[in-house]
This record gives sequence, structure tokens and C-alpha cells, in this order.
Amino acid sequence: MATPTDPVPKPIMTYQRGVVLVLLAGVCWSSFGVGVRLIEVADVWQILFYRSLALTPFLIFVIAVRAGGDAVGAIRRAGWAGVVGGISLVFAFGGGIYGIQNTTVANAMFLFAAAPFFAAILGKLLLKESVRSGTKWAMLAATAGIAVMVSEGISMGHLAGNVAALVSALGFAVFTVALRWRQVEETMPTVFLAGVFAMGTAAVVLQSTGTGFVVPLNDILVSLALGIVQVGAGLILYSLGAKAVPAVELTLLSMTEVVLGPIWTWLLMGETAGVYTLIGGGVLLSAIAANALTGLRRKPTPIF
Repeated sequence: MATPTDPVPKPIMTYQRGVVLVLLAGVCWSSFGVGVRLIEVADVWQILFYRSLALTPFLIFVIAVRAGGDAVGAIRRAGWAGVVGGISLVFAFGGGIYGIQNTTVANAMFLFAAAPFFAAILGKLLLKESVRSGTKWAMLAATAGIAVMVSEGISMGHLAGNVAALVSALGFAVFTVALRWRQVEETMPTVFLAGVFAMGTAAVVLQSTGTGFVVPLNDILVSLALGIVQVGAGLILYSLGAKAVPAVELTLLSMTEVVLGPIWTWLLMGETAGVYTLIGGGVLLSAIAANALTGLRRKPTPIF
């Protein structure tokens, strides 16, 4: 029996707990589409500003707790990889919001899922990382799926939303490669920097264009909730769960976000997806799943 002087044992992060946490992270991230649909009049920069306004203090608190009070030191250790990753996430965040505002949630979510393949290409070009033959075939299939969805977006007048979603996926890919570049193990400082950069960029744009910061209270509250719940809580759950789950399995588990996002908007708002979006998205998700399953045969290399 433990005595009062014995150290309190830390909870053990088992594989099963890790899986549950990563799945819950996907649930948090999947609220993105519904959140943006609840916005009444705020544009992409106003949403980005208020979402970042909630995200940055939330993350600095979590970073301080995890770093034993040395939040500044943890952020400094992110280095140039953190800066590059943070800037790339500004494009990912902004592109994601604009994409959902200008196309269906299903279309945008499926295109977001292309990020791992963009990361594989960038990793090959910039870091000289090898790409498995199975990944190459999966990338070809994913490209076909993306082409089908974008073609429907063009026919429906949603080309700008499709392009923005792909820019978002590319931003997340650059973020991933930046962390690999310097082997950054802690992602939260980089996301905190992204929040700071996003808030500053949005403020400059809103001020210079005369758009301003005045939006309905509903839009402010929804944006703040997206910052804390959708991004912040999702990131924390994912970071904790990822420590006990192999990286290749994380790709499969995080697909919860892509699958649930369109379901929430369908159930809560009656938004449906076009036939070609479903076909192209199905091809893309199948390519991701196949790539992850074939990767299970190899010894996983953690990314974060």
C-alpha cells in the first residue's frame, strides 16, 4: 500500500486508451463544418481572428502545464521548424475556413484528407525521404479521386472552395514536413505560433481593408468555441493518444474527422453531397486506408 510520501504514479497510456483519445480528437475536428455553417455574416478573416483569439491563450496554458511552467522555453525549442510550420498552418486554417464557406462540407473535408499525400511528395522533394511503392499507387488513386471532386466543383461553381481546400491540405502537409525536418516532437508550440501568426495576419487584413472586427455575438461565440474545442481540445487529445498509437494507424483513426464532418452537417443541417463528391471522396479515403494498412507491415516511424 502506498504511503503519503510515495510519489503519485502517473497514469499509463495504453494502446486502447490511445485509440480512444485519437478517435475523440477526430470527433472534435469533425465539428469544423457545423461550426462554420453556424456563422451568420463573419468572413474568413473575422472567423480566423476570433478563433485564434481563443486558441492562443488556451494553448499557452496547456503548454505551460506540460512544460512545468516553462512555456516560453517550450516555444523557443520549436525553433525555425516551428516558425515554418506555424506560417504554413495559417494557410491551412484560412484555406479550410474559406473552403467550407464556398463548397459543401463533404467536398472540403475529403479534399483536406489529401494532406498525407502532399506530405509524402514534399518529404521526397525536400527531405529526400523514400516513398513506398504502395504509397505511390495510393497517391495515383487519390489524385483520381481529387480530380473527380474538383470537376464537380467546377460544374457547380465551387472551384474557389475546392482550390482553397487543397491549399489547406497543402498547408497541413508543409506543417508535417517542417516538424520532420527538425524532428520536433511537441506539436503544440508550433500550433500556438500558428495561432499568433493567424491572429496577427487577420487583424492586419481586417484593419487595412476596412472590414473591421464587428460581427454578431453569435459569430464571435462560435469562432471562440471552434478555437477551444475544435482545434485546441482536438489537438490535446490527439497529442496524448499519439504517444501510444503507431503513426501509420493514426492515419486511419484520424479519418474519423473526414467521415463524421459531412454526417454532422447532413443530420443537423440537411446538407447533402453530390454524387461525384461521394465517388471521388470514396476513392480518396480508400487510397488513404489502403496506404495505411500496407504501412502496418513495416515498422512504423513516428512523425510527432
